[in-house]
Amino acid sequence: MNRPKNVLGGELKDCSHSPLTGFYRDGCCNTGADDAGVHIVCAQMTQEFLFFSAAVGNDLSTPLPMFHFPGLKPGDKWCLCVARWAEALEAGVAPPVDLEATHIAALEFVSLEDLKRHALKVE
Repeated sequence: MNRPKNVLGGELKDCSHSPLTGFYRDGCCNTGADDAGVHIVCAQMTQEFLFFSAAVGNDLSTPLPMFHFPGLKPGDKWCLCVARWAEALEAGVAPPVDLEATHIAALEFVSLEDLKRHALKVE
C-alpha cells in the first residue's frame, strides 16, 4: 500500500507513537471517509494551544483512559483536526506543525504558507 503524501509532496511520515496518535491510532495523520474531524495536521502541543483548545470545548490535557487517551502535555505531537488548527491560527495560538507528517489534504483547508510559517523548527 502506498503511503499518502504530505504537504511538501513527499511520503507522509509518522507523527507520534508516544503518545500514539492519528484517527486510526497508527501514529500517522492519515484520514478516510470515517474521519469526520479530518485529523491531518501533525502539531506539537504548546501550553497556549492546550488552554485555547480547552476554552473552545476540546480538553486535550485530561486523560480519558476509557478511550486510551493519555492526555497531552506541551511537547507532545498529535494529529489535530485541521479546522481546529485553522481556528487556533485565527486566534494567534496555532501550535508548530511537522510538515513531513501533515497530510496533503490539509492544503484544502489552510495554505502551505501558513503551515510553513508555523513549521516545527528542526534541531
